[in-house]
Amino acid sequence: MKPTRGFQWWLFPLFLLIPFIFTGESPGAIAEKVQEKVLSNGLKVILLENHKVPEVTHQVWYRVGSRNENWGKTGLSHMLEHMMFKGTPKNQGGKLTRAIEEIGGNDNAFTSHDFTAYFENINSGRIQIPIDLEADRMQNLLLKEEDFRTERKVILEERRLRTEDNPQSYLAEQVEATAFQTSPYHWPIIGWYEDIERVSLEELKRYYKTYYNPANAFLVIVGDLKKDDLLPLLEKTFGSIPQGEAPDQQKGIDPPQSGERRIMVTREAELPFIMMGYHVPNLNHQDSYVLEVIAAILSGGRSSRFNRNLVREKQLALSANADNALLSKDPHLFTISAQLFPGREVGEMEKALDLEIKRLQKELLGPSELEKVKNQLEAAFIYSQDSLFSQAMILARYEIVGSWKLVDSFLPSIRKITREDIQRVAGKYLIPGNRTVGVLIPLPPKEGGPAEKIPSRSGPIIR
Repeated sequence: MKPTRGFQWWLFPLFLLIPFIFTGESPGAIAEKVQEKVLSNGLKVILLENHKVPEVTHQVWYRVGSRNENWGKTGLSHMLEHMMFKGTPKNQGGKLTRAIEEIGGNDNAFTSHDFTAYFENINSGRIQIPIDLEADRMQNLLLKEEDFRTERKVILEERRLRTEDNPQSYLAEQVEATAFQTSPYHWPIIGWYEDIERVSLEELKRYYKTYYNPANAFLVIVGDLKKDDLLPLLEKTFGSIPQGEAPDQQKGIDPPQSGERRIMVTREAELPFIMMGYHVPNLNHQDSYVLEVIAAILSGGRSSRFNRNLVREKQLALSANADNALLSKDPHLFTISAQLFPGREVGEMEKALDLEIKRLQKELLGPSELEKVKNQLEAAFIYSQDSLFSQAMILARYEIVGSWKLVDSFLPSIRKITREDIQRVAGKYLIPGNRTVGVLIPLPPKEGGPAEKIPSRSGPIIR
């Protein structure tokens, strides 16, 4: 699985379980309210004061994900995330989570291609507790063979449930593996099954030592805090950890694709599914913002073109989506996918999807449609900041790609997009020679086998 594409990249499935803490502040320019401090050992701290409620979200982000792994050694980032909850000599077993739950908070973690993050949402008066716990496991993680063997079994079962028994997720994994041949986005976040089976505890220890240090991490703390009171606590607790070295983050990037690639997957499923992945830039290129608008034109809400033309009018698809990988560390994919309506053929569906793309390339968008989509994106961006947790997430995601300061570039970049930009970008990137097409061919389910699971839009792997 991978981070959710499209404009809703901050909406992970777990978030549905976390009560949103509505702040009431105007979030149009979030970065101007942020304060940054670098501790004596080089650990960056990103702070955003918000005193509407006595709550704080405390998050530690490590610049390591599956893109930092190597051929034959996949799944290390996600496995280490699991092991981080096994404790330290000082806080063994489930003491980490119990300490947070006992004060009315919640904690968890998630792994993506580009990062691994740990968070605690708590009452602001108890901020010292997560600070102590996270500083402890940043340097003193207890990695025992017994725990390692247990978690490896858990992760293998997780992979089976999330991917092997989920036909759409399996297809998405295969599309990425075909689209990326040089980039480490070739392999899944959870890792290949065979790699997970043969990984050793010693390899995991080396991985922890390499990537879990202040030079390769940063803190994001948002909520009812006072910088002058908090920074001395952070310096005393985190600042004493040896800095370490920041690993090289430069990774191989696929050369331009020289022709369309196609794969077919047969899986137990009820209905066919089609997915197209086009190579596109990330937010370091202005065209990425245009692709955000294109994704919204195609599948942003009930009035979008896919929903209106393919789902409601022609009844070719039960659902059809377009997603853009704006906040990916390296250039990623713009994906189009569709779950076919019963009785419809894949070829018919593909032609209809291609027709919608050609319309963008050949016809100028109407001014009112463009304005509607821009308003939708602006509203979604603003509403996404209604919680302390998601404010921290937004800052951190931009920091991973480049800098948290870039967050305020989103709305101006969207607002200045023209109808001509839509036509130009669609014609540049959304072409057959730049895409990988994956098709799921259903096999009848075995008697007594697992029912097909229709996944939500994929997100990071959450513990």
